[in-house]
Amino acid sequence: MTHKAGFVNIIGNPNVGKSTLMNAFVGERLSIITSKAQTTRHRILGIVNGDDFQLILSDTPGIIKPAYEMQEAMMGFVKSAFEDADVLVYMVEIGEQELKDDAFFNKIIHSKIPVLLLLNKIDNSNQEQLEEQVAFWTAKVPNAEIYPISALQNFNVPEVFQRIIALLPESPAYYPKDQLTDKPERFFVNEIIREKILLNYNKEIPYAVEIVTEEFVETDAIIRIRSVIMVERDTQKGIIIGHKGAALKKVGMESRAELETFFGKQIHIELYVKVNKNWRSNANMLKRFGYNQ
Repeated sequence: MTHKAGFVNIIGNPNVGKSTLMNAFVGERLSIITSKAQTTRHRILGIVNGDDFQLILSDTPGIIKPAYEMQEAMMGFVKSAFEDADVLVYMVEIGEQELKDDAFFNKIIHSKIPVLLLLNKIDNSNQEQLEEQVAFWTAKVPNAEIYPISALQNFNVPEVFQRIIALLPESPAYYPKDQLTDKPERFFVNEIIREKILLNYNKEIPYAVEIVTEEFVETDAIIRIRSVIMVERDTQKGIIIGHKGAALKKVGMESRAELETFFGKQIHIELYVKVNKNWRSNANMLKRFGYNQ
């Protein structure tokens, strides 16, 4: 029996459903999902294994025009997604007309590897609009196979998955067959806490935050976690903590509940808030947080 394996990289504008799709493929919540743009900051690998295949999925940050160092690094992750893919998945949503970066779009339409263009959120459209969108994207990206989907409702997602498997090259597995991701446990602790901050705070606060898990100690009965919420200004620290610590306590409770589901074990979590001025434009800090490799 032949074995297939390959890298499938998901790219597109912010908030088009890339993380929802990857989580649907993997069957686990590896990428955080909120209604806010730019929730994914890193390339996150999710690994799907079958008897005769290994699919290595990469969820990338939404494509934007960078405004500061951290966003430059985020777009570096997108650029690298073009370089090692066996199949490229380009996601758009109903009504979308362009990618936010012409150079990236040019790479898609001149790609030498298979391109699947997924027209997402079709549950928000009617038949006439859907047909118009399919015609538009067929003309715009003639090298792509187009699939209308709803990642949230799982419509056409299994069909796309099977098509991807068919396109994979013959190859032995790249990772052990029981491995779900290339990221360590602390990465997912950080992402889950950051998701709760995205959901509980408005405006600039979530985008000025980085999480550092300083302690992750696991025993048979419990995992003890100590994490620092890094912000850029003293005023942001005050907002994160909230009146008498209520806001921070809420984030901690919500994070603990999700972490217990994720790890299948009791969690004890301690959260602290520290100010690290302008960390998003500091090359040393970005390297420490895994943005500049």
